[in-house]
Amino acid sequence: MRYILLPLALFSLSFASIENISTFKADFVQSVTDEKNKVLHYNGNVIALKPQNALWKYSKPVTKDVYMNPQTIVIIEPEIEQVIIRKVESNFDFFNMISHAKKIGENRYETSFQNTKFNIRTKNEMVESISYKDEFENQIEIVFKNQIQNESIEKDLFVPKIPKDFDVIKD
Repeated sequence: MRYILLPLALFSLSFASIENISTFKADFVQSVTDEKNKVLHYNGNVIALKPQNALWKYSKPVTKDVYMNPQTIVIIEPEIEQVIIRKVESNFDFFNMISHAKKIGENRYETSFQNTKFNIRTKNEMVESISYKDEFENQIEIVFKNQIQNESIEKDLFVPKIPKDFDVIKD
């Protein structure tokens, strides 16, 4: 679980061009490499709406939907019929942070938040990947494909649909 929550919390609003953007949609592959070089891969798609709304739909290796807004993160895990609801404890605004990223090379940027350095690669004015080391010393890389930005997105997409018979855990 920790491999998913930190990248989501830190990254929920980063799916954008370095320039001005209000929405973002993409497929993604998230790779988590631990200190023993063991790699976990997660696949899915993401939809984001500025300022702080995102829906991460994981499809592999497990199915789960992660809804993010400025107040909460809701994780719906159909395979175990469980929902986890967590309050957001920081004022992390990645759209703001990424807009202040410094160019360090062609299509390469760097920015920081709470002692974590993020490396951002772009292609055709869109974020192609973001990588960083998490608090557990795991190397995280999220690579995007089929990016679409600034297309209209309905805000109600970010309202979790919690099945009535699922167990709900509130952190």
